[in-house]
Amino acid sequence: MKSAYEILKERGFIEQVTDEALIKKLFADGEVTCYIGFDPTATSLHIGSLVPIMALAHMQKNGNKPIALVGGGTGLIGDPSGKTEMRQVLTRDQIDYNAQCLGKQLSQYLDFSDGKALLLNNADWLTKINYLEFLRDVGRHFSVNKMLAAESYKIRMEKGLNFIEFNYMVLQGYDFLYLFQNYGCALQMGGNDQWGNMLAGTELIRKIAAKDAHAVTFPLITTSLGQKMGKTEKGTIWLDGSLTKPYEYYQYWVNCDDADLERFLKLFTYLPLEEISIVKKLTDAQLNMAKAVLAFEATRITHGTQAAEDAWRASMEAFHSSPVDADMFSSSSIPREAAVRDTSAIPRYKVSRKDLETGIQICAACAKAGLTQSISETKRLIEQGGIYIAEKQVKSIDEKITLADFGDRNELRLRKGKKKYLIIEIQN
Repeated sequence: MKSAYEILKERGFIEQVTDEALIKKLFADGEVTCYIGFDPTATSLHIGSLVPIMALAHMQKNGNKPIALVGGGTGLIGDPSGKTEMRQVLTRDQIDYNAQCLGKQLSQYLDFSDGKALLLNNADWLTKINYLEFLRDVGRHFSVNKMLAAESYKIRMEKGLNFIEFNYMVLQGYDFLYLFQNYGCALQMGGNDQWGNMLAGTELIRKIAAKDAHAVTFPLITTSLGQKMGKTEKGTIWLDGSLTKPYEYYQYWVNCDDADLERFLKLFTYLPLEEISIVKKLTDAQLNMAKAVLAFEATRITHGTQAAEDAWRASMEAFHSSPVDADMFSSSSIPREAAVRDTSAIPRYKVSRKDLETGIQICAACAKAGLTQSISETKRLIEQGGIYIAEKQVKSIDEKITLADFGDRNELRLRKGKKKYLIIEIQN
């Protein structure tokens, strides 16, 4: 049986690790308690937080104990990582309210009942620190030279790094130590921009507790066009359904680029890898089916089954999408009723079995049946890639329709462009 670490690695979550051999041994020894920190700067997380959320979910699904740590304490000073300027400092009341909202949101992905996962707020211990004792017992273990060499600080040195932000690495390192000592947490996971902070935590545990702790980072997820995940012309894609409606959330995923599809299915759904692997072989309408599966599964995980079904049906109605082949993604819970949609409104054209045995010219059939205005229009559309037989693009004006195209069915669907259909029916 594969460990959660192996599953995360196969699905593309892993970027950097402290020592892979030791991490594999950690998982081989039994249940692993791990944590990821979430910044409470808003009342909702956004799609950019989905990789760490899904990583915690995979950890829990595979017999480990995840800790979702809301940074109510560190949020009071701000994380300089990836920032070119100091961000706005929020009040304690704002931070506490945001932390409550995030906790409720994370329960959509993790089961916090009976201690299966833990939801903690570092304000519970960071706000109680005695400053002088903290400097003496914790601060003395940090090298200023090492801290300044960290990428998160180097970026800020040009514009100025204030003393408050300089403390962030020390506090995050202390978080790891606190969770290690009080909850047996030996693994921290997070974004690649947190690598320096995470190493500070593992070193602090080694110096104070004289034991090993481990760190794993995730890659920065961008689209194939190099765009940051969750950023659109309309703004941020939030996980809160009141900020980004489930239908809009669904549309974000269903409109992903072909080049991103396989990777997104691995990261943002629970579908088995053997089903996801078929994406490499899909083209045209089948790719769109796979995108519908991605959109449905991602929406279901974040907003629940009913919201996902509603978004899926609304999208089917609006865009006349092709039905999803149940055999392609059998593990998906996407509704299958579209596969048996009423086709009575689609024009039909009957062709004798005898004619199909020798084959009929696709150009003539489309024109005679009224799918196109003329044979010349059909030829032009074929040359432009706008005619499809059974959702397969027609490549040549000389192609014929034969019995083989029907398989074991009595009907064959032709399509012009995105929305106009014709059903050719065998007449015995």
